[in-house]
Amino acid sequence: MKRIITTFLFFILTIPLYAVDYSEMSTQELIEIMGYVEKKNLNKFNKELKSRVPTMNTQEKEKYKKNLKKLEK
Repeated sequence: MKRIITTFLFFILTIPLYAVDYSEMSTQELIEIMGYVEKKNLNKFNKELKSRVPTMNTQEKEKYKKNLKKLEK
Protein backbone atom coordinates (compact mmCIF):
# COMPACT_ATOMS: atom_id res chain seq x y z
CA MET A 1 0.00 0.00 0.00
CA LYS A 2 2.86 2.39 0.81
CA ARG A 3 4.37 1.66 -2.57
CA ILE A 4 1.15 2.57 -4.37
CA ILE A 5 0.82 5.81 -2.43
CA THR A 6 4.46 6.69 -3.06
CA THR A 7 4.09 6.03 -6.79
CA PHE A 8 0.90 8.08 -6.94
CA LEU A 9 2.51 11.01 -5.13
CA PHE A 10 5.53 10.84 -7.42
CA PHE A 11 3.33 11.18 -10.51
CA ILE A 12 1.23 13.95 -9.02
CA LEU A 13 4.32 15.96 -8.12
CA THR A 14 6.12 15.47 -11.45
CA ILE A 15 3.25 16.21 -13.83
CA PRO A 16 3.64 20.03 -13.55
CA LEU A 17 7.27 19.70 -14.65
CA TYR A 18 6.10 18.78 -18.13
CA ALA A 19 3.64 21.64 -18.50
CA VAL A 20 4.71 24.48 -20.75
CA ASP A 21 4.11 27.99 -19.47
CA TYR A 22 4.25 30.41 -22.37
CA SER A 23 3.35 33.37 -20.17
CA GLU A 24 6.88 33.25 -18.76
CA MET A 25 8.40 33.72 -22.22
CA SER A 26 9.05 37.08 -23.83
CA THR A 27 7.12 38.14 -26.90
CA GLN A 28 10.29 37.85 -28.95
CA GLU A 29 10.79 34.27 -27.76
CA LEU A 30 7.21 33.37 -28.66
CA ILE A 31 7.65 34.78 -32.15
CA GLU A 32 10.87 32.85 -32.63
CA ILE A 33 9.33 29.48 -31.77
CA MET A 34 6.32 29.90 -34.04
CA GLY A 35 6.05 26.76 -36.14
CA TYR A 36 8.08 24.67 -33.69
CA VAL A 37 5.51 24.20 -30.92
CA GLU A 38 4.25 20.68 -30.32
CA LYS A 39 0.68 20.11 -31.46
CA LYS A 40 -0.47 19.24 -27.95
CA ASN A 41 0.67 22.70 -26.74
CA LEU A 42 -0.53 24.66 -29.75
CA ASN A 43 -3.78 25.96 -28.20
CA LYS A 44 -1.98 27.40 -25.16
CA PHE A 45 0.70 28.87 -27.39
CA ASN A 46 -1.77 30.53 -29.76
CA LYS A 47 -3.80 31.95 -26.89
CA GLU A 48 -0.73 33.52 -25.28
CA LEU A 49 0.61 34.81 -28.58
CA LYS A 50 -2.69 36.43 -29.56
CA SER A 51 -2.88 38.14 -26.19
CA ARG A 52 0.49 39.76 -26.92
CA VAL A 53 -0.34 41.14 -30.39
CA PRO A 54 -1.85 44.44 -29.17
CA THR A 55 1.31 45.26 -27.20
CA MET A 56 3.83 44.34 -29.91
CA ASN A 57 6.08 47.02 -31.30
CA THR A 58 6.51 47.51 -35.08
CA GLN A 59 9.45 45.11 -35.43
CA GLU A 60 7.72 42.39 -33.44
CA LYS A 61 4.55 42.75 -35.52
CA GLU A 62 6.55 42.41 -38.74
CA LYS A 63 8.24 39.23 -37.50
CA TYR A 64 4.92 37.93 -36.20
CA LYS A 65 3.21 38.43 -39.56
CA LYS A 66 6.15 36.85 -41.36
CA ASN A 67 6.06 33.79 -39.10
CA LEU A 68 2.28 33.33 -39.28
CA LYS A 69 2.83 31.15 -42.35
CA LYS A 70 4.68 28.66 -40.13
CA LEU A 71 1.62 28.21 -37.93
CA GLU A 72 -0.60 27.38 -40.88
CA LYS A 73 1.44 24.30 -41.86
